[in-house]
Amino acid sequence: MDDQPTKPAGRSGVRITTLDDALAFTKAKSEETRTRKFAKDGQEGAAEAAPSTDGQVSDVVPSEKALPRRPSARKGALGLMPVHHPNRDFFLCDLFDYALKDDGVSMEAPIFSLATRPDTTIWHWESKDGLRAITVTPSVKGRATQFDKDLLIYVVSQMTEALNRDRPDAQGRVVRFRVYDYLVSTNKPTGGREYQRLQDALERLTGTRIKTNIKTGGQRVKELFGLIESATIVEKAPDDESMIAVEVTLSKWLFNAVQAHEVLTINHNYFRLRKPIERRLYELARKHCGDQARFVIAIELLQEKSGSQSSLKEFRRSLRELIEADTLPDYKMEIVAGKAQVVFSTRNAKKLALGMAVRPA
Repeated sequence: MDDQPTKPAGRSGVRITTLDDALAFTKAKSEETRTRKFAKDGQEGAAEAAPSTDGQVSDVVPSEKALPRRPSARKGALGLMPVHHPNRDFFLCDLFDYALKDDGVSMEAPIFSLATRPDTTIWHWESKDGLRAITVTPSVKGRATQFDKDLLIYVVSQMTEALNRDRPDAQGRVVRFRVYDYLVSTNKPTGGREYQRLQDALERLTGTRIKTNIKTGGQRVKELFGLIESATIVEKAPDDESMIAVEVTLSKWLFNAVQAHEVLTINHNYFRLRKPIERRLYELARKHCGDQARFVIAIELLQEKSGSQSSLKEFRRSLRELIEADTLPDYKMEIVAGKAQVVFSTRNAKKLALGMAVRPA
């Protein structure tokens, strides 16, 4: 079973029976990883000194055993995005004390498109046990994307905090916010293009329709609905007519989830992840690891739950690339050698050691 302790890879005969053993093993593995990294960096430095035509990334899928060296520009593109607002305005300080919250049901089901171009195909997902199913029908603007979800995370976070403070306005589905506050909170630039992107996101979120048997707050919404029921620009700039404040009405389905506190806290660095698949994998790790130290899943099932429409071969290549980049907040990811499985494990060394420790026979 996935939650059973396993023997550390490459250390056959070593059995972890106490917490001290687990801590010692974790420390030893960290030293091994650091040593391998220094050796690899030295080899790459020597290779970069020679003439190279490695300016473009090849489409050839690397082997499972090793990844080819990528040019430094490619490595930079795979890192976390910079923090766009290190010095925040004083009137936003209370806003940034809020914990970021993501609704559990959309973390479980692949509702949002991972494509960077408009996806106008109808999407259907069903759990392996057949008990949960969801059909997503896009508008002509395309299905709501993983980046569009930033708006929902922002709104859900604010509503959850308001509920925790017993504010009466948290009992309604209508939420009003300043666009500037949203952009800063989600680590976006505040230029004119971002205001247009928000408007496009609002159109996709309201236009994407959902039919599902998944309950939220113990209730099932039977009609076809959008994640956002409606969106209204309530204030515009006097000079260029751009959005200043926006009012959105959440769907009953999502609102029920918030009211029932069916939400999970996520890391602020989620908004620094560059790729839609990175964000989706982080959601799955956060949802399924929970308080566990690790979570094991078959690669094919992971592809299905992520909502990726690429081939299995391409999906495995993307996984290896993301493992090399190692950007997921809170979790590390690795492919189990000789098995078509992926392991997500916490970056918390103490928690990982406790999860690996077993009782003496």
